[in-house]
Amino acid sequence: MTSTAAAPPPPRAYRRLSVEERRAPVQGAGLGHFSPRAPPEVSRAGGGVAAGVSRPLVYRYFPGGRQQLYEAALGSAADELTLCFSEPPVGPPTERVARVLDRYLRFVDEHDTGFSALLRGGSVVETSRTTTIVDGVRRAAADAILSHLGRIGGSGPQSTGTRSAGPRLRMMVRSWIAAVEAASLIWLDEGKRPPAAELRGWLVDHLIALLAATAATDEETASVVRDLLALETSDGPAGRLAELVVPVVAEAAHLLPHATAAD
Repeated sequence: MTSTAAAPPPPRAYRRLSVEERRAPVQGAGLGHFSPRAPPEVSRAGGGVAAGVSRPLVYRYFPGGRQQLYEAALGSAADELTLCFSEPPVGPPTERVARVLDRYLRFVDEHDTGFSALLRGGSVVETSRTTTIVDGVRRAAADAILSHLGRIGGSGPQSTGTRSAGPRLRMMVRSWIAAVEAASLIWLDEGKRPPAAELRGWLVDHLIALLAATAATDEETASVVRDLLALETSDGPAGRLAELVVPVVAEAAHLLPHATAAD
């Protein structure tokens, strides 16, 4: 009687990992280990062991020591976070910003230790390299938001027919980026409450409110707001906020003391 046992499967072809593929898990583990502690408190080899990488490989790929490992991990997180702000110029601007914030808060949620290291650790272990990495994320975020407002920032590429943003508008957008960062860190401290969707809605409202307040005294921002409103919908973020805020402002106006006529 002949045997019907199946032939053993052929051995898998061996593929040698590239340098970047070998470095990646070490970087990922390194950023997790570094937050919220500073790099001098972290063992360089410890990061490699946690990632399932041998100690000699850690020394091989990061010969510059703990700071080099930290900066490489920080740069990787910064690159991924910067991609969150990439959004096609399609649809109402406030809805584009909402989609950007959805991705941003998803990154914060999924990479909470890395996010904290990026914003907190980058300033704790301050070097010219870490400062450049963190500032680069902020500038890229500001340029992306300005593009949805129909302007370009100081470091953005020049586009035909697109005006550069003035100082008041740039300051307003960068202030909003700082508020988004602070709110995200507080959100982590508060156990990720309120829900991310609620936080995103509040941050969009915050941007609209800052635009309106700046437009009151800055003609460029007022022009931007007029152009944006023409692209918005009545049931979108701008329309809903206006519906809620206008009655409150109108009622408050009646409570303000009026100047008395001079005798």
